Amino acid sequence: MVPPLVLDIDGTMTRPDDSIDPRFFDLLPDWEAPVVIATGKAFPYPVSLCHFLQIPELVIAENGGIVLANDEVTRNGDGDAARRVAEEYREAGHELGWGEVDLTNRWRETEIAVQRDQPLGPLSELASEYGQEVVDTGFAYHVKSSGVSKGMGIKAVAELLGRDLEEFVAVGDSENDVSTFGVVGESYAVANADEKAKRAAGTVIDESNSEGTISVLEEVREWP
Repeated sequence: MVPPLVLDIDGTMTRPDDSIDPRFFDLLPDWEAPVVIATGKAFPYPVSLCHFLQIPELVIAENGGIVLANDEVTRNGDGDAARRVAEEYREAGHELGWGEVDLTNRWRETEIAVQRDQPLGPLSELASEYGQEVVDTGFAYHVKSSGVSKGMGIKAVAELLGRDLEEFVAVGDSENDVSTFGVVGESYAVANADEKAKRAAGTVIDESNSEGTISVLEEVREWP
């Protein structure tokens, strides 16, 4: 039987040009076990991806800040605190980096994201003052409540689905996937993953980005 999956989006389901690999649109709808999309992106993005993939909406968004499973939405973390961090960061003369129309944070509920070319030191200091922490996903600095993580999210999803965490296979590429790798049965980091993800993963794949993820799915689909 095929195992349930936990899949990151950016750097994992995407090709090097950041587009979703179209092969997932054929592969995942026929997957005979739950597929959980776990991402640092704002809540609407993974929900929309599930819709267009035509798979059940099993979502961990905003690095564990929002969990959706069995039509039940759970919000974790203090979004107000993250927004206060962003406000003070701007008042100190810095920017979030997304321009005047900030679509990266527009629908974000439990955290804020800052472009990685912005100063990290003052952001981390402010985050600490408000009980927040900064995680570097390789695509942005995310200011989120301490203790909130994708790993916490998959624990909640597994419980709602009545599945054992040891059944799940996770694929990811970033620091924010480390907590997931620590709780599931099998974990894979694609070749483009950061060092923290590679150290935490059970297996580091030779292939990068979506190519690596699809190679994992093809392998585990053949498990007895």
